[in-house]
Amino acid sequence: MVAEILCVGTELLLGNICNTNAQYLAKKLAHLGIDVYYQTVVGDNRQRLRSALEIAFTRADLVVMCGGLGPTKDDLTKEVAAEYFGKTLVKDQKAYHWIEEKIGQLHIAMTDSIAKQAYLPTGCIPLYNDVGTAPGCIIERNRKTIVLLPGPPSEMQPMFELCCHQYLNSRSNRVFVSVNLKLKSMQEAPPEIVGEAPVADSISALLDLTNPTVATYAKDDGTLIRITASADNREQGMRLIIPIEQELTRRYSGYIKQRYEE
Repeated sequence: MVAEILCVGTELLLGNICNTNAQYLAKKLAHLGIDVYYQTVVGDNRQRLRSALEIAFTRADLVVMCGGLGPTKDDLTKEVAAEYFGKTLVKDQKAYHWIEEKIGQLHIAMTDSIAKQAYLPTGCIPLYNDVGTAPGCIIERNRKTIVLLPGPPSEMQPMFELCCHQYLNSRSNRVFVSVNLKLKSMQEAPPEIVGEAPVADSISALLDLTNPTVATYAKDDGTLIRITASADNREQGMRLIIPIEQELTRRYSGYIKQRYEE
């Protein structure tokens, strides 16, 4: 399965807030064995949002959209997603009662703009919001799937964990397994051996592998070498990783200070 993460919000494009949702979702999807090749950010504009969705589905069969589910006029995500799949929005009574109860606790009167959050695309799988007011949902059609999640991380993350994780896990038949090797820092060992550039040059042939993949990362406390395999299960993934890990361990004997799995 190939996914694209599509984050919605003009405030993201203006740099007013950091897009931590994309980082969170990318990690979660990777752990589920779902490939993510593109991340897109689009503002609160109906035409550009529709265009971004159309482009996403030319290169993915799952689009995870985050943001734009709130009560204001520029919260357009749900409407555009429903329109794209030819769905209409209908009132979800459970979502409506939850919103009614939630705003009642805050002594806020129900308005049409607040109530619109309870309207969901026909035939969708509702994702109820235990923290805020805006529900998310999963829309499926013709082997394409859209997952709609709220923008605030405090709402998005619990919804993903409680509602989306199991659904996506049932759709994915792959897992990602990683082994990380942390080398000694350049203060602890010769820079010409443990620096990121020398390491990358030394293992350039390994960096060209496709499964498992090998990547290097410069860290303050030492170069990190990550070996990642995609497989049907964790055991199979580790079988792919072990020969590469053994080769790296041989090359950097005495320079590896930490090993951990993900």
